[in-house]
Amino acid sequence: MKKYFKFKEAGTNYRTEFLAGMTTFLAMAYILFVNPSTLALVGVEELPEGVTRMDQGAVFTATAIAGAVGTLIMGVLAKYPIALAPGIGLSAFFAYTVVLTYGIPWETALAGVLASGLIFIVLTVTGLREMIINAIPANLKLAVGAGIGLFIAFIGFQNAGIVENSDATLVTLGDLTEPTTLLAIFGIIVSIIFLSLDVKGGIFYGMILTVIAGMVTGLITPPSSLGEVVGPAPSLAPTFGAAFTHFGDIFTVQMLVVILTFLFVDFFDTAGTLVAVATQGGLMKDNKLPRAGRALFSDSAATVVGSVVGTSTTTSYIESTAGVGAGGRTGFASVVTAGFFLLALFFSPLLTVFTQEVTAPALIIVGVLMASTLKNIDWDEFEIAVPAFFTIAAMPLTYSIATGIAIGFIFYPITMLLKGRKKDVHPIMYLLFVIFILYFMFLA
Repeated sequence: MKKYFKFKEAGTNYRTEFLAGMTTFLAMAYILFVNPSTLALVGVEELPEGVTRMDQGAVFTATAIAGAVGTLIMGVLAKYPIALAPGIGLSAFFAYTVVLTYGIPWETALAGVLASGLIFIVLTVTGLREMIINAIPANLKLAVGAGIGLFIAFIGFQNAGIVENSDATLVTLGDLTEPTTLLAIFGIIVSIIFLSLDVKGGIFYGMILTVIAGMVTGLITPPSSLGEVVGPAPSLAPTFGAAFTHFGDIFTVQMLVVILTFLFVDFFDTAGTLVAVATQGGLMKDNKLPRAGRALFSDSAATVVGSVVGTSTTTSYIESTAGVGAGGRTGFASVVTAGFFLLALFFSPLLTVFTQEVTAPALIIVGVLMASTLKNIDWDEFEIAVPAFFTIAAMPLTYSIATGIAIGFIFYPITMLLKGRKKDVHPIMYLLFVIFILYFMFLA
C-alpha cells in the first residue's frame, strides 16, 4: 500500500493520510443531508403537474454511494487526496430549475445527468477537454461560479424563512420572530463563527449544533432510541435505474440546454478544484497537473454512477483542501474518505432531524464561499462586465442557473464584437450563442 501510493516520495504516513481523509469527510459531510433535502424538494408544497417527489431516503443512499465510488476512483486511479460528492449547486439546479421550474420529471433529469457524464468521459478520453476549457473565457467561468453561489444562497434564505414571497415586491423580509427562522439564523451565526476561526468542517459542526439547539427548544424531535440514529441504509429501489428507463426522453432542445448546463458547471468546477487542491498540496509539476486525465475521468465516472443510483451530478469538492491542509498528499486519504461515506450509509435515520432550517445555513454559507470569485472578474472592461453581471444576476432573479448562463453567453460575443475584439472570441462561443438564442425563442 505504501509503495502503491508512494508514501516515501510524498513524505507522509498512514496516520497523516487517515487524519487527512477524515478531515475532508467532516468538511463535506453536510452534503449527505443537504442533497436529499434539496432533491426531494423538502418544504415545497406544490409540484408541477405530472412531477413527483424524489424519495429522500433513496437519495441519501445514492449520495453516499456516489461520494464513496467517486472518491475511491480518484484515490486509487488518480492517486490524489481529492474527494467527490454530488455538487450542491448542480443539485439546486436539478431540483429548483429543471424539476420545479421546467416541470421536467426527476427521472428524465437523471437521464440528463447520465448523458452529461457520458459526454464528459468522451471529452476526457479524446482530449477535447483542453479545447473547450480554452474556448470559454475565464471571466464567464468566474461569473457562473459566483452566480450559482447567489442562487443557492437565495434558496437557503427562502428555506430559512428569512425571505418570503410578496405580491408587491416579489420577495420581502420574512417573519424573523418565527421560531424555525430563529433556529436557522442561529445556524448561520454558529457556522460563521466556526469558519471565521478556520475550524475544519465548520459547516457540518454548525449543522450539528443547530440540531442540538432545535432539540433543546423543542423545534426538533430528538431520537428516542438507537434505532432512530443508526439503521440499515434506505433502499435505492425508488431511484435506481430511472436514468436508463427515461434516457429516450432527453432528446429535446430543452433537455439539450439542461445537459449543457450540467456539463458546463461540472466541467469547470472540477478543473478549478483540481488546480486549487493540487496547488495547495504542492502536487503541480511545471505548472501542470500530473494524471489530470485520470482525475477528470474519476469525476465523470462518478457522475455516471451517481445518475444510475439516483442523484445529481457528482463533482470534486473544494473542501478537499481541508484534508490537504491536514497533511494529505496521496490517494490513500481519498480511500479513507470513501470509507467514511460508506459508514455514513447506516446513519440515514438522522435525516428526520436535519430539517430545512438546519440545512439552510449550509446553502447560505456555501453561497458566500462561491461568490468569492467575484473579485477576480475584470469589472473595468465593460465588454466583460456586462455578460458577467447578467450571468450572475439572472441566476437568482430568474431562479435558473441555465438561464443565467444562456444570457451571459449571448451577450459576451455581442459586447466583444462591438468593442472590436472579435479575434478574442472562440468559434465555440458563437455556436453556444446560436444554441441559447434558439433556447429563448422556442422554450423560454
